[in-house]
Amino acid sequence: MSEQVSFTLRGRNPDVLTCIANLSNDEVFTPPELANRMLDTLAAAWAAKNDGADIWADKRVKFLDPCAKSGVFLREITSRLTQGLAQEIPDLSERVDHILTKQVFGIGITHLTSLLARRSLYCSKHAKGEHSIAKSFENDDGNIWFKRQRHTWSEDRCTYCGASKKSLDRGEGAETHAYAFIHTDNIKARIAEFFGGDMQFDVIIGNPPYQLGDGGGGGGASATPIYNLFVDAALALDGGFNCEVQLPTDEVAQVR
Repeated sequence: MSEQVSFTLRGRNPDVLTCIANLSNDEVFTPPELANRMLDTLAAAWAAKNDGADIWADKRVKFLDPCAKSGVFLREITSRLTQGLAQEIPDLSERVDHILTKQVFGIGITHLTSLLARRSLYCSKHAKGEHSIAKSFENDDGNIWFKRQRHTWSEDRCTYCGASKKSLDRGEGAETHAYAFIHTDNIKARIAEFFGGDMQFDVIIGNPPYQLGDGGGGGGASATPIYNLFVDAALALDGGFNCEVQLPTDEVAQVR
C-alpha cells in the first residue's frame, strides 16, 4: 500500500501559492499563473525598448514589489533570474545570494504578508535564519520591509489614502492598512529610508490593494479606490522608460 501511495503522489506536490486562501479584501493573493503572464509582458516590453536585451540575464536590474503579499512576484522574478544569470554567475549559491540581496525588494502591506513574502522568497520567514537560501543578510527582514504605519487624519479621513477614521482608527494590536508606499509626501525619500539613499529601481511590479472600505456597508459602493495611488507613487520615482501592464486593471506593472 505504501509503495502504491508513493507512486500515486509522485510529481503532484502543489505550489502552495496556487491554493493559498485570501486573508482579507486587502490581502488578495495573485495566482502564480497571472504573475508570470505579467512578467512575460514585462520581458517583451523591456526587450523592445532595449535592443532585444534579456531582462533576466542582467545582474544590475533591480525589482520592487511595493505591495508584497504572498511574495509571488519576487519569487517568480528570482526563479527567472536564477536561470538567466547562469552564465554570468556560474556558482548557484553565489548567484541566488546576489539576486536576493542585490536585485529583488519588497514592501509588505501587513505584518503577516511580510512574513509570507519572506517565506516565499528566502524559504524562511527570517532572512538570515538557518533555513534561508540567502546567506549575506545582516537582519531578519532582508529586503522585505515592513513597519506598522499610521494614517494621517484630517477630520474623519486620511489625507493620503482617504481611509475612514471610523473604520480604521484602531488599537495598537490591529492592522491599520496604512500602506507605506502611498503614505508619504516624498516617495523618493521614503524609498531611501527603507533601502538606502542610493537605491533606484528599474522595475516596480505588483498587485496593489484595490480599495479601502469605509465601514458604511452597501457592498463596497462607497469604498475608496487606492490602487491608482500606487501607480502614481511608482511614476513619481521618475523612471525613464514607463510601460504599464494591466491584467486586468488592478494588476499593474510599472517598468522603468
